[in-house]
Amino acid sequence: MKWHRVAYVMVLFVVPTAFAESGSQQSFEKLKSLAGTWEGKMSNGQAVRESYRVTANGSAVMSEIEGEHNMVTMFYLDGDRLLMSHYCAAGNQPRMKAVPIADGNSVAFDFLDATNLASPDSGHMHRAVFTLVDNKHLSEEWVWKKDGKETKEHFELQRVK
Repeated sequence: MKWHRVAYVMVLFVVPTAFAESGSQQSFEKLKSLAGTWEGKMSNGQAVRESYRVTANGSAVMSEIEGEHNMVTMFYLDGDRLLMSHYCAAGNQPRMKAVPIADGNSVAFDFLDATNLASPDSGHMHRAVFTLVDNKHLSEEWVWKKDGKETKEHFELQRVK
């Protein structure tokens, strides 16, 4: 009788943890599949070029947005969490945590904390969503937050390498 209770408790606590880890790992693998060079347009029509590279013996993915304001984003697993650190042209470094999204093609991140952020109302990237439409088309939405107001920037990218 006691053995059944132990098994039930294990199912309640161990199985959800395994699913959470596999979800983060699956999202990380999706980000790894972006390795290469992407080009496209921002919402305002301005050209954008972005490269993704798997680095650190497969433990991190680096994204570099090239252009007027170069920026780097690092994606990595921290235990059962998928995190990203965005090294912004604004001079701060928001850290975001992956959050569940139902479509299966997207990886979304919400603000966790930041370094070099003067105050919570200072301008910073607050959310990002990466949608791999197919292996040649990528959509990105970045949300900038300042003084409680959000502004969205959208990239439509195509793989060139």
